[in-house]
Amino acid sequence: MNDDAKEQAQPSASSGVSAAPTPGSTGVPTGPMTPEKAQKITLRKPTDHKNGVAVGFPGSPSGGISAVVYFWEEYAWLDDEKASQQLNAVVSKDAPGYADKKISEIRKWREAIGLAPSGGIPADITFTTSVHAARGKTLKAPGVPVGDIMQVWLSYDRFATGPKGGRDENPLRGETIAFVVKWEDGAWKFTDKYDSMGDFPVAYEPDSPYAWNDGWVQVRHAG
Repeated sequence: MNDDAKEQAQPSASSGVSAAPTPGSTGVPTGPMTPEKAQKITLRKPTDHKNGVAVGFPGSPSGGISAVVYFWEEYAWLDDEKASQQLNAVVSKDAPGYADKKISEIRKWREAIGLAPSGGIPADITFTTSVHAARGKTLKAPGVPVGDIMQVWLSYDRFATGPKGGRDENPLRGETIAFVVKWEDGAWKFTDKYDSMGDFPVAYEPDSPYAWNDGWVQVRHAG
């Protein structure tokens, strides 16, 4: 696996950036680096879409982060039939119960909001998930090449659009979720086998130097 992870976004020992320019300065901020001030990571473009998921990301840290971001933004989190198709396409061979666990979660969510346990999303409602920051970390597992397993934390928003474009009065803001992916058979696959090797990040805030130092970076889709 290649290593091109966060080269363009990681702070150097001497980087110091600040919100307020000093009098007579060129306008370049100085002070602690934060995710908001740092250069965003441009996500890798998928080469194809199959079974409702983006595929074809490179076997590099940025490829792993991109695979997770695309998956979560496209994931049918409230449609158990479509989600099953998506999960079966991207789950690792070493995680046989992963898809069933996620489908069980979806059915519980459906029941919690008054929908039948199985089925699609009501035709007059659409949901949009937007990831704005990620934190990727390589996990080292015995017998697995270094760099082939990653934990990826995401910070995201989600909102609904109702009939005739009705506005979501209670959108999700700043939610976080973590995934572990493994480079397997030339693709990033989702697994829970190595979850215990991951960790918990500092809370993501765009203006937090602590979030930046912990590895959080903002992401953007390639144009």
